[in-house]
Amino acid sequence: MRRNTRRRPTGARRRTFAAVALILGGGGLVAANTYASAGEGDSGGRVQDQSGGDQAATISCPDVGQQLTDVPGEARADVDKALANLDQQITEAYDRLTSTRQEQAQDGNFVRNSILGPLSEKRTEVIGQIKIDVKRAGGTAPEALDGLAACTEISPAQAQKNDGGGDGDNQDGDADTANPGTGQDDGGQGGEQQDGNGNGAAGPFAADFVDITKVQPNVKAKPRRTGDASTGTFSVQCGVNENKVFNTDNLIVAPGVDNGAHHTHDYVGNQGVDAFASNGDLANAKTSCSEQGDKSSYYWPVLRLQDGTKEFDAEQQGGGLEGNVGKILQAKEAEITYIGSPAGKVVAMPKFLRIITGDAKAFTNGTANANANWSCTGFEDKVQLADKYPICPQGSSVVRSFAFQSCWDGQNIDSANHRAHVAFADAEGNCGNGFKAIPQLTMRLVYDVPAPVIENGQVKNPYAVDGFPEQLHKPITDHDDFINVMDEDLMDEVVECVNAGRQCGAGAGEQPQEPQQPEEPKQPEEPQEPQEPQQPEEPQEPKQPEQPQEPKQPEQPQEPKEPKDKPAPQAPQEPQDEPELAPEASSADADKDRAKKPGEAPDAPSEASSAPSDAATRTQEAGAPDDARGGETKARTTSPAETSDTGVEAQSEETQPQPQAGTGSLASTGADLWPAAAGGVLVLGGLVLLIHNRRRNMTTN
Repeated sequence: MRRNTRRRPTGARRRTFAAVALILGGGGLVAANTYASAGEGDSGGRVQDQSGGDQAATISCPDVGQQLTDVPGEARADVDKALANLDQQITEAYDRLTSTRQEQAQDGNFVRNSILGPLSEKRTEVIGQIKIDVKRAGGTAPEALDGLAACTEISPAQAQKNDGGGDGDNQDGDADTANPGTGQDDGGQGGEQQDGNGNGAAGPFAADFVDITKVQPNVKAKPRRTGDASTGTFSVQCGVNENKVFNTDNLIVAPGVDNGAHHTHDYVGNQGVDAFASNGDLANAKTSCSEQGDKSSYYWPVLRLQDGTKEFDAEQQGGGLEGNVGKILQAKEAEITYIGSPAGKVVAMPKFLRIITGDAKAFTNGTANANANWSCTGFEDKVQLADKYPICPQGSSVVRSFAFQSCWDGQNIDSANHRAHVAFADAEGNCGNGFKAIPQLTMRLVYDVPAPVIENGQVKNPYAVDGFPEQLHKPITDHDDFINVMDEDLMDEVVECVNAGRQCGAGAGEQPQEPQQPEEPKQPEEPQEPQEPQQPEEPQEPKQPEQPQEPKQPEQPQEPKEPKDKPAPQAPQEPQDEPELAPEASSADADKDRAKKPGEAPDAPSEASSAPSDAATRTQEAGAPDDARGGETKARTTSPAETSDTGVEAQSEETQPQPQAGTGSLASTGADLWPAAAGGVLVLGGLVLLIHNRRRNMTTN
């Protein structure tokens, strides 16, 4: 029998083998994790292409419609549909951009070859058809159209510049009023967020918000009134869309096109507005205005809280499918006021006049037509923001305000680009180019919004205005739309009131509003002239009425809970917030039996609401921003080019953590590095065991 001569391993050898195994295994884990991390590039969810560059955040395409200032009437319908087709092409390309991140990471030319190239070809075809339609109707298309087919990508770094990425020309030739304000050079988190807001790369981002208490006052002085100024006001009361009238159409820009806006609108006033409504339909519709002679349509993009709420349009075009997500917030106040001109008398608006103020595409178009005004109650006479959403202090509410163009060409109710027939007054309040002053429409919307929280360069539960998906929900894209459907008698009353220097309409007081009245002996208010030198003191504190809003602030926590009360997507929304509506709502009012369009709220009653808002008894001059009341050019103040020292410090604090948003959260970082950490522990354990074993051997020997 052969004897086994192999030496059995001793305890010391076993310990040595185990130590070596631990060292080798741990080292392997460290090496493997290091190699994998090197291949991942930016580990915070923002991937890079093969050249190491960031992916595109969004797409910028020239606005063809703004170049079409002279389109024959016979071609308007076809051209409007073609322009809506261009918008749809951009939406589809943006959707492809956001759904092909992996392909972009693997191929640095993917965006150019597979998204922008095909998009340019499609746009070339549509632009060619527009030229044919214009020529066929006897017109001449601008030569510049041929160069508007190509689109470009906007990088995440560029996307942080909230003042707009395009160029664009100011229609009024006033470059000063197109000043974008603060802009944004914060750098930061790039084009994507990894939080639970539900909107991914579509924004808004931390850089889109600012603490309003840390912004320097920037409201400009109002223009001086002349002796012939029209100093009165006329207020209308139309509710806050208690009837839940929503849709994603835009009758002005895209008539006859479903989902022409690609975002959801609130409607007050006329209750029969959709993409297919004719002027006759508007004249025969019901109105939510207390003054039944006002069937005008006042509509604006909804404001949403991105808190994960699934609204009725969560699975619809224009809603969640195009990046407009979260709880729709209802304004608690909607003040609508017509004011006069500081330079002279006003004339009546023509019936069915259409006006758009602001630019829904200002982020990619540039700021030439931008007219956004954001502020907080208690700050409106000090700070107006154009390119930032305000974070308001406790007890203060978010305010959106609009001051429409106040000069009309005297002939047209609309124009090919929906802007050329109206214009803003100049800095002194004068209308140029033979235009006539009309009552200036001003609007003020007040919302109770939970203050967003910014942590580690990301914003939690932000609020944002609805918009085209490629516009990234930038605040500068806010806008407002108006179709005048007042009857002639009521419009004449508005003009007479404004020209006479009286305060009329809903909640009107007894005193004339004009602070400069003592300088105007020709005014009809001459018997009151001995008292009027005291009047300048009254408007200098126009925001005082806002203070009573503060007790309403505790209602804020109730808003995120409201969607839970809806039993199904087809049920009316937020029934507990419904004010008292007129009981005579009837479906017989509908002249057209169309299917409900994607953006419409289900089961919305068609009857007007006669319930007054909380602002019914307020002095209406406070409803318009200071620039609006003064008739200043563009009636808008922008964010200051520089903030106070504390404001800069606050922004820098937000900027500092922003690289964390690009490299992932602490939790994701730990998940990515745990193999290396475990390997290090194994190596350290092996070394300790090896040293211990060697010392033990030396002791025994």
